[in-house]
Amino acid sequence: MSDTKSFSSIETPGYVGFANLPNQVHRKSVKKGFEFTLMVVGESGLGKSTLVNSLFLTDLYPERVIPDAIEKQKQTVKLEASTVEIEERGVKLRLTVVDTPGFGDAIDNSDSFSAILQYIDEQYERFLRDESGLNRRNIVDNRIHCCFYFISPFGHGLKPLDVEFMKKLHSKVNIVPVIAKADCLTKKEILRLKCRIMQEIEDHGIKIYPLPDCDSDEDEDYKEQVKQLKEAVPFAVCGANTLLEVKGKKVRGRLYPWGVVEVENPEHCDFIKLRTMLITHMQDLQEVTQEVHYENYRSERLAKGGRKENGMKVERDSMMPAQIVASSVITEKDRILQEKEAELRRMQEMLAQMQAKIQAQQ
Repeated sequence: MSDTKSFSSIETPGYVGFANLPNQVHRKSVKKGFEFTLMVVGESGLGKSTLVNSLFLTDLYPERVIPDAIEKQKQTVKLEASTVEIEERGVKLRLTVVDTPGFGDAIDNSDSFSAILQYIDEQYERFLRDESGLNRRNIVDNRIHCCFYFISPFGHGLKPLDVEFMKKLHSKVNIVPVIAKADCLTKKEILRLKCRIMQEIEDHGIKIYPLPDCDSDEDEDYKEQVKQLKEAVPFAVCGANTLLEVKGKKVRGRLYPWGVVEVENPEHCDFIKLRTMLITHMQDLQEVTQEVHYENYRSERLAKGGRKENGMKVERDSMMPAQIVASSVITEKDRILQEKEAELRRMQEMLAQMQAKIQAQQ
């Protein structure tokens, strides 16, 4: 009787309890941890590694060897994935950064992005294969969720390589354009370069990652933050891992003869805005990767061998289920079923062998 009283005493009239569901999701997510894959693309010497280390306060490339000019002539684009486990206030993040050394360094750069395209498709293919396998519980998501594309501050806008690369990749990955080493430009020069780049992106029909619009019930501070982030694209940034003392405070920055450029000072560059965009929209970047880019790849992959699905691709604002030709779906399902059956047979054989060994030992 006392147990019933103590249990009923916490109840409130008209309260069921499902308002607690978000707390359950939060606890489960924190326990499981989060994973995110970031790709950085740009010519060498633009500060990609420094910026990534600055963003996540870690050293992803402790043993990197920078090739000389002779080695660069022979160097092709290769991809290097570095994974680090970051923990902050009990929340774990498995961060994978994919670097692209050799991009744009050759005399002929016409084939610079084929290795990058192939890598992105390989991650989608691996995820599709794992999703169709028997062990779906522990799938590691290595799909590229975001691509920082570094633009040189020394030109007058986008180079032909920049345009061609973004046009090839904008349907496969979320592209975030970044003006590198912005501390070498004045404020007027940065504004002029930003306007020029955005105009060229629009003229060439390039689709960069669109920050989602705010709901009407969002608070005003958040609406203002998103507005400022949208206006800051492309983000003009500079990175630094050196701690300097400025007016009695320790800051991360770059020391010049005329003063200090503070990386985390919004008056000096967009570093804080870029980090805010990445952290506050990390979930949205993953959702767009899953619901738009991966679905496009998956529908094209399943439709291979049959008729094209009317050239239809999933757009962000019209995420419809892909209408795949029935025959190609059946063929693909048969293939997946055969793979599953073969895998099941292998597991049964291994189990039988283990049982035979145990019986032999007894």
